[in-house]
Amino acid sequence: MKTQKRLRDYGITIGRLETGSKNAITDVEGVTVGHVTLNNGDIQTGVTAILPHQGNVFKEKVIAASHVINGFGKTMGTIQINELGTIETPILLTNTLSIGTAADALIEYMLEQNEEIGRSTGTVNPIVCECNDMFLNDVRARNITKEHVFEAIANASLEFEEGSVGAGRGMLCYSLKGGIGTSSRQMTLEHGTYTIGVFALTNFGILSDLTIAGNPIGQELKEHLLQAKKDKDQGSVIIIVATDLPVSERQLSRIIKRAVSGLSRTGSIITTGSGEIVIGFSTATKIPHEKPAFSVPVSTIHEEDIDLAFRAVGEATEEAVLNSLITATHVVGRDGNERPALKDLLEKFQISLD
Repeated sequence: MKTQKRLRDYGITIGRLETGSKNAITDVEGVTVGHVTLNNGDIQTGVTAILPHQGNVFKEKVIAASHVINGFGKTMGTIQINELGTIETPILLTNTLSIGTAADALIEYMLEQNEEIGRSTGTVNPIVCECNDMFLNDVRARNITKEHVFEAIANASLEFEEGSVGAGRGMLCYSLKGGIGTSSRQMTLEHGTYTIGVFALTNFGILSDLTIAGNPIGQELKEHLLQAKKDKDQGSVIIIVATDLPVSERQLSRIIKRAVSGLSRTGSIITTGSGEIVIGFSTATKIPHEKPAFSVPVSTIHEEDIDLAFRAVGEATEEAVLNSLITATHVVGRDGNERPALKDLLEKFQISLD
C-alpha cells in the first residue's frame, strides 16, 4: 500500500466486486495494522500487529471465528475463539519460533491495559499466528523481542506497507519472495453497504503452480529459473478476515472457510507441509466483557445474503496473496540464501501479467 505498485497498477483486476477506498483490510472502519521489520544479514524477520478496533478489545470484544484449512501450524488462541466466538486482543503475526515471545509480550500489553485481568476477572486469550521463515531468516536465533511487539502495536495505522515487511520479511511464496498482502471488497445489500477486508501472510506454494488472473505465469517463469525445478512447498499462509457485516460467529465461520477459493485460484493445492489458517472477526457488534443488566443484541444478516460475502472473501483473498507477491522486494538472508521478487523477474524476462 502507501506508494507501492500493486496488482491493479499492472492492469489486473481480480473478481467482480468493487474494492474499498484503500483496497485493504483497513477499509473496515477501526482496523489498523503495524509492522516492525528486522533486516540485518542473517536476521530477516519481523512482527505485524492487527488491531480489530481502536478501543479496549478486552473490554469490547468482537465476534470471531477461526478455520483450519490444513493444520500444519502453531497458531495460538484459536481454541477459545471457536468456543466463545470472540477475540479480545490484537492479532500478532511473526515467525514460528517467536510465538512464545510474541504471546508473552501481548499478555504483558493486555495486563497493562486491564488491571482486572487475573484479579477480579479471568485471564486473557492472546492471538498469535506464525509462518516459518527459516530459509531467509536465522529462526533459531529468535531475534524477536517484546519491544518489537510493543512497537508493532504502537505503529498500527490505516496505511501500511506490503511485501517484504513485518512478519513477511523472511517469507517465500510460490518459490519467490512473498510476505504481506491485503485487499478488500464492498458488498451492497438492501440494508446497507459493507466491507470485507483480507490480510495475508504468504509463505507457501511452488512456482510452477502460480496463476495470476487465470494466467499460468509460474509455468512461464519456471522455464527461466533453474532453482524452481527443485523447490518444495514447505510453508504456510495466515489469512485474517475483517468485516463490518453484521454476522453471528456461525455465519462468520461459514464466510472465512471460503477464503480457500481465493487461495486455489492463485494455484495453491494446500500441500501436506503447508499450514493454512484463517481467523476472522466482525466489528459490527461489540461484546462487553462485564455482564450488563440487559441482554446483548446481536444483529445478523439473513442466510440468503451470505453468498455475496462468500464471493467477497474469495476475491479479496486471491488479490491479497497476489499483492504480497507483486509488492515484495528481493531479499538476501541466512547463509546467503535469497529469493527474487516477482516484479523484477517480470521485467527481466519481459513477461506481461495480462
